[in-house]
Amino acid sequence: MDKLTALDQSVFFFFNSKHSLFWDAVMSLFTQTQLWLVFFLTVIVLIIRKYRAKAVIILLLLALAILVSDQLSNLFKDVLKRPRPTHDPEISNMVHYALKRGGLYGFFSAHASNTFTAATFSALLFKNRWYSLTVFFWALLVSYTRIYLGVHFPFDVLTGWIVGFLTGLGTYRLLLFLEKHFLMLRMPKLQETKLENRELGYIFIVLSIIIITTIVIVVRLRHYHWIS
Repeated sequence: MDKLTALDQSVFFFFNSKHSLFWDAVMSLFTQTQLWLVFFLTVIVLIIRKYRAKAVIILLLLALAILVSDQLSNLFKDVLKRPRPTHDPEISNMVHYALKRGGLYGFFSAHASNTFTAATFSALLFKNRWYSLTVFFWALLVSYTRIYLGVHFPFDVLTGWIVGFLTGLGTYRLLLFLEKHFLMLRMPKLQETKLENRELGYIFIVLSIIIITTIVIVVRLRHYHWIS
């Protein structure tokens, strides 16, 4: 356990030490759920467009999956009580954090588990390789911000990925079960429906605009010395 803890801290400091004032501002924005609302809305619209009446149960299950993921994170934090890097008495004075120190405990990361839950569920739903690459890139980006900002160890994030993947996978299989055995027999069939590359373009454009716009705004704010 001591060796795992030492490795976790070593990897943490490798990433956490790669910081600058510019990336502090960018990562502080990328970690905010509100920044991605248009991206979420685009995915929701495409779910409704592809699955019509079935979209109601799909979106309800997706919301439930994220809620389960989030609450599991809170439960583990309360039970295991592993300090965040910013609250770990042995290393907190060496941790770089740009936004806030966060709560006392960090195992495991809700950001990592929630994003991977959404990414896994929607990737299985849309069955498009390029969508999968896009949505998991987003999930990895948000997860990375938690290490960069000093509020999670890599093992917190890795565990969040595993929990999120299993939650998303389990929820999708529950959806298939409901379709087969209950009142979801109407078309389109889940396993026969996928996101077309043309539709993927909307998601890619929205995600690119959010990322590029955020970076440009930070550049301009720093140029005029409105932020450090």
